[in-house]
Amino acid sequence: MTSTSPLFEAIQMGANRLPNRVLMAPLTRNRALPDGTPQEMTQAYYGQRASAGLIITEATQISNMGKGYLNTPGIYLDKHVESWRKITNTVHASGGRIFVQLWHVGRISHRSILPEGHSPVAPSAIKANAQVFTASGFEDTSPPVALDTDGIVETINDFRRAAQAAKDAGFDGVEVHAANGYLVDQFLQDGTNTRDDNYGGSFDNRARLLNAVLDVVGETWPMDQIGVRLSPLGQANDISDSDPEALFSYVYKMLSARKLAYLHVVEQFPGVDVGAEDAAMMARLRKQYDGFYIGNGGYDADRASEAVKSGHADAIAFGRPFIANPDLPERYRVGAPLNGPNGETFYGGDETGYIDYPFLIQ
Repeated sequence: MTSTSPLFEAIQMGANRLPNRVLMAPLTRNRALPDGTPQEMTQAYYGQRASAGLIITEATQISNMGKGYLNTPGIYLDKHVESWRKITNTVHASGGRIFVQLWHVGRISHRSILPEGHSPVAPSAIKANAQVFTASGFEDTSPPVALDTDGIVETINDFRRAAQAAKDAGFDGVEVHAANGYLVDQFLQDGTNTRDDNYGGSFDNRARLLNAVLDVVGETWPMDQIGVRLSPLGQANDISDSDPEALFSYVYKMLSARKLAYLHVVEQFPGVDVGAEDAAMMARLRKQYDGFYIGNGGYDADRASEAVKSGHADAIAFGRPFIANPDLPERYRVGAPLNGPNGETFYGGDETGYIDYPFLIQ
């Protein structure tokens, strides 16, 4: 890797100018307070990584019913906004740019995590074959209840309030999490959506929630400051569709027409191989989106550089490399070795494995 790689060329992404194409992917770290308030050390964590072309925060729940894991952050209480504002100020003071990922887990939750022991919500009452981390350790997800029309409206309004909270907290934009088998993805895919009303059946109906969310988020943010994350391969949280290529072709074209800041696609999950058939499908889908495209999954510096050079992607989001290498763009630029991540400290804990990884220049 050399400094002449296209990874280090500046680019305009909607309303934001990025100094490089090495972006920080959302990374759940489970270090918020129990009420969803980010801790003080999170200011250092994101500030250390401000050299990324863009930081996309860890998934951040839009309401107390959107929570699925212990100690994940929220963006719906005043105390959340106050803490996030300190983080965005730190990132901006270090020259960085930061979007918050807006998240509702849907059925990927457990009653012990939700307020007053409520059941998780979903498009349909279909239990996920998945586990979440609770106070008792890993447990199977609780059976969900299907959202009625009033519940859908309430959820859409939660996204509206979270979008305003993100603006108040000083973010540069927002990413709507519609991937990885969480609520918006659950509405999109027919393995989890068997509804027979206006939110089920046709592609148009199943995409209705995503469209409604983008409409209300767009009341606060211009479309060129809104991104969407998708995962067409369905490799997480027991998500599936009977015809994923047709569905996501529809969704890609729909999002392309909205002139978003970007489309962020999970092209491969850690530890999961992508076969030739899936790879070919992803290549065909890519042609359906006309706009800023962020690739994610299985990239190293060389593959990322080639993806940008070939026009497959405008930028690449890196996950685990950013955990262990706060100065990842510089390491890639000069060809320096990378710190290895400590998987035992990925989720939960203190500053160890969070803000103590060394920089090239101390």
